[in-house]
Amino acid sequence: MGLVCSLLRVRIRFLALCAAVLLLAGGIVPGGPLRAEETPRLVRLAVPQALVDTGLLAYILPRFSLKTQIRVHVVPVDEAAEARLDGTAAGTPVFSDADTTWHLDLIAPDHAGAKRLRKWLTSDVGVRAIAAYAPAGVAMFRAPEIREAEVAELSWDGDADLGYSLSRVHCGRCHAVDEAGRMNSIGSTPSFFVLRTLSDWEGRFQAFYALKPHPAFTQIADVTAPFDEARPSPIVPVEMTLEELENIMAYVALLAPADLGAPLEQK
Repeated sequence: MGLVCSLLRVRIRFLALCAAVLLLAGGIVPGGPLRAEETPRLVRLAVPQALVDTGLLAYILPRFSLKTQIRVHVVPVDEAAEARLDGTAAGTPVFSDADTTWHLDLIAPDHAGAKRLRKWLTSDVGVRAIAAYAPAGVAMFRAPEIREAEVAELSWDGDADLGYSLSRVHCGRCHAVDEAGRMNSIGSTPSFFVLRTLSDWEGRFQAFYALKPHPAFTQIADVTAPFDEARPSPIVPVEMTLEELENIMAYVALLAPADLGAPLEQK
């Protein structure tokens, strides 16, 4: 009799353990469902039905989940969510179709899974996955069309075309000054497009020769002192006039700031 009771107790414990495992596997814990902030590997994505009907999300989201082990649960736009896809200007542009540029807006900006989704959608892999969706052999979506910033009305008296040429000669060694130069710039050096996102970009460009590391190798005619003979320029010097700098400023003022998805942290 004692042996039977012991076996019965073991069986009861085993069944209780199985029940607990099943509850956890289903995303349920005693006391109610897990809250969104407690499940960083689950993202609720609010999406208009019109976009769901295209089939794009059913095509790309499993690829995201396979790569990151983060599940995305698509919900209607009026339900609670950590992120939202819509055709307004809110959030980060992630792809465009024939009529709309779709933006990803992080409703829960600190949610790790939502941030990872934004990063993937804007990565080369994500962009290629979106462009590859071509039902009936016709691509429906492409990389987002970034609107020219309205603040681009800023103007300088210099010659922007000449400023572009000067930027390539003097600045292109380290910075990406146009789309074609992105692969040739130093990876740790911000591009002109990133610098344009700074609220004080004009002051930074105007006085760039006084900001490190530029003083070590830059000479502005009638402005900077000659190099110390004991400490010559470590590279071929950048030599220009204030008029040439004015031309560069005129070119930079026309550039659309990079869309970084979040404000750039200045140090």
